[in-house]
Amino acid sequence: MHEEDVLGKAYDARLMRRLLTYLRPYQANVAIALAAIVSFSALELAPPYLVKLVIDRYIPARDYTGVGLVAALYLAAQIGSFVLEYVQTWTLQMTGQRIMFDIRMQLYSHLQRLDLRFYDRNPVGRLMTRVTTDVDVLNDMFTSGIVSVFGDMFTLLGIMLVLLWMDWRLALIAFSVLPLIALVAQWFRRNVRESYRTVRTWIARINAYLQERITGMATVQLFRREAKDFAKFDEIDRAHRDANVESIFYYATFYPLIEIVSALAAALIIWFGGAWVQRGDLTIGSLVAFLLYSQRFFRPISDMSEKFNVLQAAMASSERIFHLLDTPIEVQNPHGNLNLNLNLNLNANPNANPNPNPNPNPNPNPNPEPGTRNWNWNPRGRLEFEHVTFSYVPGEPVLRDISFVVEPGQRVAIVGATGSGKTTIINLLLRFYDVQEGRITVDGVDVRHMDLHQLRSLFGLVLQDVHLFSGTIAGNVRLGNEAITDAQVRRAVEAVHADAFIDALPAGLDTPVAERGATLSVGQKQLLSFARALAFDPRVLILDEATSSVDTETELLIRDALKVLMRGRTTLAIAHRLSTIQDMDRILVLHKGQLRESGTHQELLAERGIYHRLYQLQFKERAA
Repeated sequence: MHEEDVLGKAYDARLMRRLLTYLRPYQANVAIALAAIVSFSALELAPPYLVKLVIDRYIPARDYTGVGLVAALYLAAQIGSFVLEYVQTWTLQMTGQRIMFDIRMQLYSHLQRLDLRFYDRNPVGRLMTRVTTDVDVLNDMFTSGIVSVFGDMFTLLGIMLVLLWMDWRLALIAFSVLPLIALVAQWFRRNVRESYRTVRTWIARINAYLQERITGMATVQLFRREAKDFAKFDEIDRAHRDANVESIFYYATFYPLIEIVSALAAALIIWFGGAWVQRGDLTIGSLVAFLLYSQRFFRPISDMSEKFNVLQAAMASSERIFHLLDTPIEVQNPHGNLNLNLNLNLNANPNANPNPNPNPNPNPNPNPEPGTRNWNWNPRGRLEFEHVTFSYVPGEPVLRDISFVVEPGQRVAIVGATGSGKTTIINLLLRFYDVQEGRITVDGVDVRHMDLHQLRSLFGLVLQDVHLFSGTIAGNVRLGNEAITDAQVRRAVEAVHADAFIDALPAGLDTPVAERGATLSVGQKQLLSFARALAFDPRVLILDEATSSVDTETELLIRDALKVLMRGRTTLAIAHRLSTIQDMDRILVLHKGQLRESGTHQELLAERGIYHRLYQLQFKERAA
């Protein structure tokens, strides 16, 4: 939970090489920016020397033409510097934005493919920091770090060569303060590095804390935790502020120290240069040029120290970003991506039997190897668990040697106490997690050999906790699948009796939905989840406590809709309320991760086992 605490190296060649790969698609832009930077640095060398020419040559000779020519050259150099700086800034900023786009798209694409186990152990706030703040830091490096540092180095080298060419003695005097500059820069880099680490740590904690508390604001207010949560946020925010104030101190100290050292160099130049001018060993123009060059000499040094901080920040952010990108995807498509040509024709007649062939296994090759391609497959919805064992935490199995079969079109319910493994069965069937022992098959095909998209397209999942996205009612029913027409959306909401409340809304199906469906009741969101499942017309329907959040009247309407929805489909239903699954074809009873009982409602009651006890407990609760 505290990976932000580890900052890593100030410079990591391995990370830098990987970062530079993002520049490859924009090599032309980088070349233009680099040329502009080098040209800009070269032009910056001209103005002081032009001043020297005017003072030493044209003013003493009263050559007004020469003075005018130098003035024109001076103005041209300044205009050229402006143009080159504009080209440099525009090109680098545009390149930085494109690289940010590429990295964010890569991150989001990877996040979409990571398995649920990853999200179980990583807070959303931390992941948000990776995609937003850390990518912004890399933008700073690409726009004002990697390329522009060459300009600073070229400027420094150019000024040093010009000073040595003009007068090597005075140049050495100017360079005598460089050890002081090195000490100040080292002090700044060391302390800013630690300060930056602290700031980044507290930013990540603020994001994680805010995301959790804002998402759970109803619980915060219900249990009157506002004061405690405010005090905790105040503690985190105060630490973040103090860390920033500390970094401000180092910046506020560093730049004045550079100015003091620069002033010391100027004083030495004036002291020794003035004496040499009086003796005739140095011209006044050269002395003035030396002063102007010294001012320009220390500016790149301070800029490079600042760019070191940008580089340090980029190393830390890139390490975290690449750590996320390198996180292995545990649930992957099989090698070669088994391509099953699905024949789904339920839209033509949702009440028809999807597979009139009585043969339970009509496929010529019911279990192809993972590398096989182009296998024509007509899914029927036969589900089989074969000695499945699974644990979220090693050594603590949630499912123990589970085996059962659900025949095509059969309606099967799974019941059991909380923690018995009911939802885990659904997670494994949809390959949100992979089994550790045994296997799960759909029509004889191991789910681990199937393309994930094709596998999950067979299922329609209705959860107890419905997640709606910002958008419209219709958009949340079709979820971006444009193949689902408006007419199909309308039929789906009518079939589950959601049209009653939708037609009462201002814009009907086009009514906007707030984040997480905050403007809708729990029952209304549940009805929309049923409509969503019906619109996608799945081969297998999975219900996970789907009617637990609706009132009795709505539940009766949903039961009627379920009869239409389940007809001709394999149905797997998880339920705590046994009254909702009494007419199922078969009921599986889980207890402590094991399949203990199986049969119809009446058969299980006659056994007077676990199911009978559960039924008796619920009957007593209703009677009370």
